[in-house]
Amino acid sequence: MVNYFFSYLVMAGFYGIMALALNLQWGYTGLMNFGIGAFYMLGAYSSAILTSASSADYIGGFGLPVLVGIAGAAVIAGLIAYLLSFPALKLRGGPFAIALLAIQETLFLLVKNESWLTNGVKGIRGIPRPFIDILSPQNYVYFYAVISIGAMALVYFAIERAVNSPWGRVLRGIREDETLTVMSGKDCIAFMRQSFVFSSIIMGVAGALYVHYTGFVSPQVFSPLMSTFLVWFMVTVGGTGNNRGVILGAFLVWAVWIGSDFISDMVPASMATQIGFIRMFFVGLILTITILTRPQGLLTKKSSVIKLFMEKEEY
Repeated sequence: MVNYFFSYLVMAGFYGIMALALNLQWGYTGLMNFGIGAFYMLGAYSSAILTSASSADYIGGFGLPVLVGIAGAAVIAGLIAYLLSFPALKLRGGPFAIALLAIQETLFLLVKNESWLTNGVKGIRGIPRPFIDILSPQNYVYFYAVISIGAMALVYFAIERAVNSPWGRVLRGIREDETLTVMSGKDCIAFMRQSFVFSSIIMGVAGALYVHYTGFVSPQVFSPLMSTFLVWFMVTVGGTGNNRGVILGAFLVWAVWIGSDFISDMVPASMATQIGFIRMFFVGLILTITILTRPQGLLTKKSSVIKLFMEKEEY
């Protein structure tokens, strides 16, 4: 039971990192990103290929250190985000979201079908797990829980520092009223690109941390439900524009998601096969209750675009 709780902390930490990254894009900048899984997947596969042993089944296998793999994941996710930002940021709202969802699905199909690149649906095994040789399997989850929560804390403090700086005030101004922000002399496209790339780097790092925890990666992990829409649930439930809120949402939604496993032990075998639908029912129920009772989320942070540009400090 203790190991189960710590494995929950590990995954909740990963989702907390992605929720923080999405909150920077959506909660502070107003970028409706439905392609979160693309950058999560890019980070995971980049680090897996860079650090795993050589194989005749797929490209890479460079056997590099884990830290190099994580850094490579950040660079590749950031580079792809930077290149995508030029056409994508010409769009706004729904079209922007659908364009990124289409890009995510394209990358998903590429990873799934191009076996020479990623070993296809068979996935990549033998991904290095740091310190696995000196820790027993039952203790490894405790170690990685510290890594996961620690990484989430670092991301939280970095984003908090960023959004409370003059740079962050410009992002909030863009979300509140892009036209007024442009009129104040800010290059909104440049600021949105910075937010988009920085957040995508964080998503890539989350993917890298995930594969070095599991030691295995396959396309099924990055389905739109698990890698994109579940993160949106977390941000919506926790409170858009509040970093502490989205962390709370991540831990709450993931607790409900994996808590449904216990239900399968209490119902007949014929119903246990429907556990996926039960999970979606409870997550949907939480989302519905939140929207009806607290549409702003469990925690919220109010901001005014007028106040933002009355600040004495300028970027």
